[in-house]
Amino acid sequence: MEKIKLYGFNNLTKTLSFNIYDVCYTRTVEERKAYIEYIDDQYNSERLTRILNDVTKIIGANVLNIAKQDYDPQGASVTIMIAEEMVDQSVLDPSCNQGLVPCKESVVGHLDKSHLTVHTYPESHPDQNISTFRVDIDVSTCGKISPIKALDYLIQSFDSDVIIMDYRVRGFTRDLEGNKHYIDHAISSIQDYINEDTLKKYNLIDVNLDHSNIFHTKMMLNQFILDNYIFNVTESDLAEEEKAKIKIDINKEIAEIFYGMNIPHMK
Repeated sequence: MEKIKLYGFNNLTKTLSFNIYDVCYTRTVEERKAYIEYIDDQYNSERLTRILNDVTKIIGANVLNIAKQDYDPQGASVTIMIAEEMVDQSVLDPSCNQGLVPCKESVVGHLDKSHLTVHTYPESHPDQNISTFRVDIDVSTCGKISPIKALDYLIQSFDSDVIIMDYRVRGFTRDLEGNKHYIDHAISSIQDYINEDTLKKYNLIDVNLDHSNIFHTKMMLNQFILDNYIFNVTESDLAEEEKAKIKIDINKEIAEIFYGMNIPHMK
């Protein structure tokens, strides 16, 4: 899209909401506990902070402040406040830390128009053998930078059976003649910004309201490799009957998450 000279600041707000699910079959209480402990360790607040810092670099923003927290019994959250341009130290709010997180168990910060947040939700079904791990990431920017540029990196940062994404551009900016512009980059689908090799691994559904600058994409992994869904055992350790049951239960769980509905009978 041709660059337009603007009157004042680019007031467009671009928000990417990125939601992933990982599904695992845990046969015992011990396996369920071990899976959640493993996920909690792999995706603790320190690693999530590194991921969001990388996202900040990819989209060309600058870190102002970081708040992070690991939770008991499980889960973690990270929030990063960002600016489009580097902020001079003399005008920086004293409460900001520019990404230099003190050595504390928790760090308190704040949000502004441009920010990144991540929250994790490891959980297991109380009556069945299914455990799930959900990650919610929101990247909201104002100005020229767009969070959609970091989409491929975010997908590659997690093992995802289901990915649900929303991208929305809000507000408007004005050119020198006073005309309003409601978007400043070309997009017809979130898929436009995802690597082709990644797209081949998933079944996808799009709902795009391009006249309102609202874009929605859901992705469901189209390959089933049993060893990727069992914990602390391998496929060779299982009887054929159990392998068949696991495949049905896992596929049902993934389909329910993808379609957003309970499926009573599925084989």
